[in-house]
Amino acid sequence: MANRPANAGAHSAGPQPGTQQGPAVAPPPVHHQDFPRSRRAAAAQASQPASSIVAWLPYLVVLAGTVAGLLVASQGSQYAGRGAAVVGVMMLVAALARLALPPRYAGLLASRSKAQDVAAFAVLGAAVLGIAASLP
Repeated sequence: MANRPANAGAHSAGPQPGTQQGPAVAPPPVHHQDFPRSRRAAAAQASQPASSIVAWLPYLVVLAGTVAGLLVASQGSQYAGRGAAVVGVMMLVAALARLALPPRYAGLLASRSKAQDVAAFAVLGAAVLGIAASLP
């Protein structure tokens, strides 16, 4: 405990007897307090919104297709197979998009490693298509 400063936190031993306390010194700045460090970093931050819009596109396409499939399936039991097929195809589209796009453009389709994402979307799409084939 002798090496700990007096203001080390709630569990510190407090000021040690016989030690002098000088004026409080501010801690050194952390990495996020002095950004942007260069003009290149500022330019990268300025261009980020455009790339984030592009990153949302594959996700929005898959989401819109899935919602369309659910709407078709909700029209009645005779359309349940068609709606499930649309949802299954959209999961396979998500697998292909995750496989083809780099991580910065895959957006919300990228949550794990590329292999795990592609495998999860492909298995889910194939399972939903299997269910859709068994429906009338």
